[in-house]
This record gives sequence, C-alpha cells and structure tokens, in this order.
Amino acid sequence: MRAARLIKMVLLLQSRPSMTAAELARELEVSERTVTRDAQALSEAGVPVYADRGRAGGYRLIGGYRTRLTGLARSEAEALFLSGVPGALREMGLEDAASAARLKVSAALLPSLRDASRTASQRFHLDAPNWFTEPKAPALLPAVAEAVWDDRRVVAAYRRGEGEVRRELEPYGLVLKAGVWYLCARVAGHGTYRVYRIDRFTAVEPVESGEERFDRDEGFELPAFWAERAEEFARSLLHAEIVVRLSPDGVRRLPYALDPQSARERLAEAGAPDARGWVTVTVPVESEEVAHTQLASLGPEVEVLAPETLRARFVADAVRLAALYGGADAR
Repeated sequence: MRAARLIKMVLLLQSRPSMTAAELARELEVSERTVTRDAQALSEAGVPVYADRGRAGGYRLIGGYRTRLTGLARSEAEALFLSGVPGALREMGLEDAASAARLKVSAALLPSLRDASRTASQRFHLDAPNWFTEPKAPALLPAVAEAVWDDRRVVAAYRRGEGEVRRELEPYGLVLKAGVWYLCARVAGHGTYRVYRIDRFTAVEPVESGEERFDRDEGFELPAFWAERAEEFARSLLHAEIVVRLSPDGVRRLPYALDPQSARERLAEAGAPDARGWVTVTVPVESEEVAHTQLASLGPEVEVLAPETLRARFVADAVRLAALYGGADAR
C-alpha cells in the first residue's frame, strides 16, 4: 500500500510545479507527518524530492526528473487502454493525439506490460449507437470539441422548430448518448446550463469581442449534471397516465416497455396482487399512441383498464388477432 502511495506522490509532483504538505496529504488521504516521511523515503531511494521551507513552501521535483510508469500492475495498464473510446475520439478529431499518447504510454511501460493494449482491445470493444441506426458524426463536432477542451466561448446557431437561434455559449462538456452527441453548455451572461444536440447546430464560431476564454466553474460535475438532466427530460415526456393490470410476468417486463424509473416507482407503490397474482397499477406515459405501441410488446400479460379510449384500441387489436389466427386451422 505504501509503495502505491509513493508512486502516486511522485506522479502528483511530476504534474505540478510544487505542492504543499497539506495539498499532498489531501490527495493521498494521509497526515502531513506521513507526507514528510514519504518525501524522505523517496529522497533516500534516489528520487530528487526537494522541500522548500517557509509559509509558501512545499515539495517539488528538481532537475526535470521524470519517472517511468513502472508502478503499474497489469490490470491497471489494461484499464488505461480501455479508457479511450476510438470511435468517439475519431469523431472529435482526436484520433491522432490519442494514438500518439498510447504509443508513448506503451514505450514507458515495463516490457512485461507492453502487450496491455492488445490484450485489452481483444477483450473489450464499445459500440455506442443503437441497433439498426446509421451513426453519423455531426460536421461541427470537431469545432465544438476543440472549444470544450480550450474553454473557449463560441457563438452557436442551431435549429429550433421552424427557425434558427443564435446563442453565445460556454462549452463545458460533451456527452455521447446512444450514438447522438450532446453539448452541455452555460449560456453566456445568464449563468444557466443547457443541453444541445450538436447535429442541430448550423454554425459554430469563436466570439468576436470580449473575453475569448471563460472561467470554468470548478463545482460543475458533468456526469452528475447529465444524469439529472436526462432524468428530467425523460420525465418531461410523460404527459398522461394509464391504469393497467399486470400478470407476474407483465410486472417483470413493464420496466422494459415503459420509462424504467417511473415504472419501478409505481410498481413499488402498487397494492397487493389479486387471487390470480395480477397487480393493478397507474403509470405515466408519453401519450395514448405511444403507450399503445409500448404495451403491445407485453401481449396477454397486460390488460388496460383506463382510459377507455386506450382500452378500445387493444380490444380492436384483439378482435383483429382473433380473426387473423382463428382461421389458421382452416387454411
């Protein structure tokens, strides 16, 4: 455990000009006294760690010292090569940079670990788009990605309804969801964060006046922001409610037919099953039309009780199916 901590300490000092004992203690999750002992141990082992004394002092590496990544275990090295998503990097215009980085990391690894990239790629491959879709990267994605990496404000024009809107944006992060690229950005001058589909952008240009770069809010967490907005979006689509009876198999399959989170919440609130084991539950749906399509996948494991108009759709379906299959023996 200490060996791993010493390696992490060296890598932290390599990445910054200097760090105080308090900063190192916070990163390493140890006491400042332990940091002092670890720095002394590194120095005795030949790593040139220098301690600057005084209030503004700290620790730093001298002489341009760089360590090779010999502290990586095989599992760590393989996980490192899994962290890249080749298709996404290519679409953002970062394929060459990623390839060069992988080569440099491979060269720094111990000889026994240099096959990590091959063994990882043979065991894991990410294919992000849905089935039966033709993934197509938005033409403006590289320009947006460059602005995200450089913290540069842009003026973006995008389609909204029948018209086009222009906004000055501070691009915070990119999300690839089911083959579709989204930009999470703060609207300049408003302080609000919004999500934009990049394939709806018609132009992305650098700002012509004012500060070209923006100061990133360090409290912004892209995964948490996306999870919250994705849930809000999914719930915003649910404008109607229906009442259904479900068989035990229908209960199991309902979250796969409707919005999973809402279905599970409503099932948890449902009353006890009847004598046949069926459960009655009220669930939110996008519309009767959409619910008709979604619930059809459950077949005879669901009975619609309300609204009457949706129940009538399934009655008509049942009549047609009976007529279609009822004459099968005669044929």
